Amino acid sequence: MEKNNQVADGAESGEAIGFKPLYAQVRERLMRRLVEGAWPPGMLLPSEMELARQLNVSQGTVRKALDSMTADNLLLRRQGRGTYVAEPEESRILFQFFRLSPDEGTASFPDSQVLSTGSAKPTATELKALQLTDSDDVIRIERIRSLSGQPILIETITLPSNRFPDFDHLSIIPNNVYRLYSERWGITIGSAEERLKAISASARDATKLGCDKGEPLLLISRVARDLENRPVELRWSRCISRDIHYAVNLR
Repeated sequence: MEKNNQVADGAESGEAIGFKPLYAQVRERLMRRLVEGAWPPGMLLPSEMELARQLNVSQGTVRKALDSMTADNLLLRRQGRGTYVAEPEESRILFQFFRLSPDEGTASFPDSQVLSTGSAKPTATELKALQLTDSDDVIRIERIRSLSGQPILIETITLPSNRFPDFDHLSIIPNNVYRLYSERWGITIGSAEERLKAISASARDATKLGCDKGEPLLLISRVARDLENRPVELRWSRCISRDIHYAVNLR
C-alpha cells in the first residue's frame, strides 16, 4: 500500500522506518491535522479504512496510531458512533488536568472566581518556563477555586501574550480556561508537567482562603503544553489540604 514493499512490510511488522515505527509517523501526520485545525474539537473522524486510504498505510497501522492518541485523551471512542476529537469540557479530559479530590465523597470540578487579570513583563521564572524573551509580555490571571462553596485553592495563571491576542478584551473568563484556549485561539492543551511542594500560607493567601497565616498549603506548579509540545501556560496553585488530597494513578 505504500510507495514500496519495504514500507508496506513495516506497517505490519512495526519495524522502525526512518527511526520511528510507522504507526508513530502516522500519529504525527494525524496530530498535524489537530494542530492546524483541520480536525476541530468535537469533530467525527473519518473511518479507519478511509484514513488508511488517505495515508496509504494499512488499517491496522491507523488503528494503532488512533489508539495511541486516544490513550493520551486527544481522541474519544464512542461505541457505535465512531472516533471524535476530544473536547476540553469532556469530564475525563478535565480530570486529566485536575487531580484534587475530597477525602470523602465524589470528586467534582471546582468553581472559579477571577480576582484579577492584566498584562505584565515576565519574571525570570516565567521567562524560563514559557521559553520567552525579555521583549515578550505575559497575561496573569489570579482566581480562587471552590468545591461546594468552600475555597480550596488560589491560583495564578501566566500566559504568553503573543499566543493569546486580545485576551484583555474578554469580559468574562470562564471556569474551564482550556476550552477557552481551544475555541478562541485554537490552542489545545495536550500535556502538562506538575511539581508538588509544601509551603506556608502567606498573609494574603490566608485572607483569600480563609485560613491562618502560616498554615500548611500544597503548592502545585504546572507547565501546560500544546500539541506541538510548546509551553503555553504556567500555573501556580496554592491549596488547602485539610479535607482534600492530590490523587494520581500510576501504571
